[in-house]
Amino acid sequence: MIYNWTRRQLLTRAGTGAAAAAAAGAAGWKLSRRRTDSAGTERYDSKDVQHFVSRPDLHPPKVTLLHVEAGHELKYLFLGLAASGPGQGGSMITDTMGDMIWFSPDAAGKSKMDFDCQIYQGKPVLTWFQGRVVSGGHGEGIGLIADSSYRQIATVRAHDGLEVDLHEFVITAKGTALVSAFRTLRHDFSAMGGPKDGWLLSGVAQEIDIATGELLFSWDSLDHVGLDESCLPFNGGHRSRPYDYFHINTIAEYDDEHLLIGARNTWCVYKVRRTDGQIVWRLNGKKSDFTMAPGSRFYWQHDTRPHGPNLMTVFDDGFDGKEKDEKESRALILDVDTDAMLVTLKRQFTHPGALVLAKAMGNVQLLPGGGVFVGWGTNLFFSEFSADGKLLLDGILAKGAPTYRSFIGDWDGHPTELPAVAVRRRNRGVAVYASWNGATAVASWTVLAGKTAASMTPVGSAPRAGFETTIEVTGSGPYFAAQPHDAAGRILSRSSTVRLT
Repeated sequence: MIYNWTRRQLLTRAGTGAAAAAAAGAAGWKLSRRRTDSAGTERYDSKDVQHFVSRPDLHPPKVTLLHVEAGHELKYLFLGLAASGPGQGGSMITDTMGDMIWFSPDAAGKSKMDFDCQIYQGKPVLTWFQGRVVSGGHGEGIGLIADSSYRQIATVRAHDGLEVDLHEFVITAKGTALVSAFRTLRHDFSAMGGPKDGWLLSGVAQEIDIATGELLFSWDSLDHVGLDESCLPFNGGHRSRPYDYFHINTIAEYDDEHLLIGARNTWCVYKVRRTDGQIVWRLNGKKSDFTMAPGSRFYWQHDTRPHGPNLMTVFDDGFDGKEKDEKESRALILDVDTDAMLVTLKRQFTHPGALVLAKAMGNVQLLPGGGVFVGWGTNLFFSEFSADGKLLLDGILAKGAPTYRSFIGDWDGHPTELPAVAVRRRNRGVAVYASWNGATAVASWTVLAGKTAASMTPVGSAPRAGFETTIEVTGSGPYFAAQPHDAAGRILSRSSTVRLT
């Protein structure tokens, strides 16, 4: 079945994934359709964008749920949508029933990426990169942390003249942040047939105390990894196009004394000592210290994540946009034997309907019970699988609006802002549109109306029906407000009062 998140209609699906692309439009698969105006600027159909009467300032791209297994537990999806597609880019939370819960659009010239739910000081928080996306695929900005009321409570900044990159922002149990950064520096490429006075990008990992901003650890790839390890053919080397030989995209705690640092362009994961930055071992790549058993090698990977000393998840892109090193992208669970120095493939997941080959982005989230949640990078899909490989959930983002990583988990949102309400005349009555951006506890709405703002009484109610609920009332007004209720009927808040004109 196809479940359209914005219409909440079940539509019969004609096949799956790429094999059904020709039938997808007829089946209701809402993909973005680009058009070009007379000036050559790309435009998108408005039907690819969500619109809300009560929140006209929010117009995120639509998202389509292709499959949800019966009995799937209610969870929340965390999507950092790129601004290159229809509508606004920004941070979005949706639930697995198909409803958008919260959307925070990008600020002017500042993208939000790597949007996630993490734990800070024992409480769930939202985290994201915010800043400029540099041509070539990295970011220059800051890391932000918001609480369950969506208030920003901390800002993480890089040190040594660098800016936080979009690829990594991990909160540790100690209250520190692991962030990536890219350093631009001069380099002599004459031995490689390039400019003598050229430009190079190195990858930097920093650990920063969130509360104080103190730099605790800093590691630069150029101090430990030579250009001969790169799998990216030499190109550019100029100021406008530095050679990105390393491309750091993952930093994770391996144990108290070591980090794991992953680099896309060396196809390698490095175990690094926190005390002196020295590399203990390399996994995969040109100089691997491990024997890579059949099926365990990966190419142009993202999100290499340890789960104890002997387990690792990897999103194997298998493609750099030019050379196809894999037939399709894979989510990998690897067994890492550090005694025998052997890596074997424990399990792999591929998209069951489409032939997915991502040229960038992507992630694998290991779930309790051994299942995984996979963001398929530039191919726009996101999927949840059980430990035995059964597809539990599958969805797709609007074309042109990928998310760098996708996550699933629990969330309990309590916005401080008031609910929003708008009123429109409809036939002989009035339609009241109510929403509350970020609230997870709303079960129903009550409409209040009166001849004056001080004399309003309940005139109608309705169960919550998505991000925005429409309640029709008659013979009321001209003043209106709306109250959200939880499942027990308790009033949670009240909107401002509006006047129907």
